[in-house]
Amino acid sequence: MLLTIVAFAFAIGLLVIIHELGHYWVARYCGVHVERFSFGFGKVLARYTDRRGCEWAFSVIPLGGYVMMRSHAPETASTEYKNTTIQSKTVWQRIAITAAGPVANLILAVILYAVIAWMGTVEPVAILAQPKADTPAATAGFQAHDRVQSVDEKPLSTWSDFRWTMLDKVHKTAPVEITVTSQDGSVQTRVLNNPHVRFDRGGEIDPLEELGFSLFMPRPSIQQVIAGQTAEQAGLLKGDEIVAIDGQAIESVSDFLEWVRAHPDTVANFEIIRQGRHQQLTVPIAAVEEGGQLIGRVGAMIGAQPQVETSHAGLWTGLTTGVDRTANTFWFSLKMLGRMVTGQVSVKTISGPVTIADYAGQTARVGLEAYIQFLALISVSIGLLNLLPIPMLDGGHLLYYAIEAVRGRPLSEKWQDIGQRIGLAILAALMVLAFTNDFTRVLQ
Repeated sequence: MLLTIVAFAFAIGLLVIIHELGHYWVARYCGVHVERFSFGFGKVLARYTDRRGCEWAFSVIPLGGYVMMRSHAPETASTEYKNTTIQSKTVWQRIAITAAGPVANLILAVILYAVIAWMGTVEPVAILAQPKADTPAATAGFQAHDRVQSVDEKPLSTWSDFRWTMLDKVHKTAPVEITVTSQDGSVQTRVLNNPHVRFDRGGEIDPLEELGFSLFMPRPSIQQVIAGQTAEQAGLLKGDEIVAIDGQAIESVSDFLEWVRAHPDTVANFEIIRQGRHQQLTVPIAAVEEGGQLIGRVGAMIGAQPQVETSHAGLWTGLTTGVDRTANTFWFSLKMLGRMVTGQVSVKTISGPVTIADYAGQTARVGLEAYIQFLALISVSIGLLNLLPIPMLDGGHLLYYAIEAVRGRPLSEKWQDIGQRIGLAILAALMVLAFTNDFTRVLQ
C-alpha cells in the first residue's frame, strides 16, 4: 500500500509540475510576469522569491502544483506593468502560453519512451498460441507457433507492437491481412475477416482473446527446486518441462498450480521432458494449510518464459522511437475517445485516480522500465485531456482564443461564463463516472 501511494504521488506530482513548467517557461518568454509557482497544494511549508519577483512555494500536499500569472493591471499602473499581464499579449502569444502545458507533457512522454529505448528493452516475440475453436483467428487458419511479421503490410515483431496494432483494428469491420512465418518456415498471409469487437463490458474482456489471439507460452518448467521438499526428494531438477500429471495434460503454469493445489497428500505420476527426453517420476504431493483448508504443494517454483528479443537504441534512434510511440499513443487515445462518444467503446473503460494509483503501484513493483512506461502513458493522457475543447481546460481556452483570432475580438464575458459552467458540468460528470468505474472494479 505504501509503495502504491508513493508511486502515485510521485507520478502525479511530476506530471503536473512538468505541465505547469511548460506554461511558466513560455509565459516568461512572452514577457508575462509569473507571480507564483507552487509545488503542491495547501499550506505553504517554505517559499522563496527570485530576482524576477516570482514566488516559489513548497506546499504540504505534494500532488502536482500550479502557476499563477499576472492577469490584470490597475488602470493607474505604469505601461511597463501593464505589458507584463497575460491579457496584454497577442492572441497568438496567449495560445502559445496555454498550449505549452499539454505540449510539455507530450515532450516528457517522448523523453521517457526514448529513455526506455536507450536502456534497452526485452519484449516477447509475437508468436501466436493455438487459437480457440470458432474464433475469428481459428477461422482464418492461424496455428500455434505462427510468428507475426506484419499487419496490413506494417512490419512488426514484438507482441506489444502486434497488440497495439490490433487494438486499432478491432473497432472496424474491414478485413485485416496478417503475414506470418509458420512453424515449417513458410511465409503466409492470412486474412482476418470482420475483426470488430465491441467493448460493451468495459475492461472485462480482452479484445485479442475474443479474436482468438494469445501469446504462445512454452510448457511450464521447474525454475527452482526447494531443498528438503518433495520435489527434490522425487528427483525433479531445474529445467524439467512438465508435460502431464497422472495423465492430465499440463499446458500452462495455472494448469500445474490448480492440479497440485487440488490434490494434497497424494502421490502423482509426473511426465516430464529432461534434456529432450521423456521421463516418468513419482512425486509425493505434500499437504499444507492455507486459509483454513488443505492444499497441495511440491516444493518447487514453476514458470514459463516466452521467446524474447532484446533491443538497444542509439541516441537518434531512441529519440525517433520516443516521438513515434508518443504520437501513436496520442492518436490511439484520441480515436478511443471518439469511439467512446459514438458508442463503439463503453464508458466503463474510463479510469479514475483509484485505478491509476493501482497501476502506479503495480508497475513500480514490476520494475523501473514498467514504471517509466506508466509515466509516459499517463503523461500522454494528461496532455490529450488538457487539449480537449472543454472550457475549464487548456483546450477550452484555446477554443476561445481560436474564436477570437477568427472574429478579431474575444467572446463576451457572458458567453465565456456560460462556457465555463458547461465545462464544469462536463468535468464533474466525468469525475463521477471515473470514480464509479473505479469503485465498481474494486467491488468486483
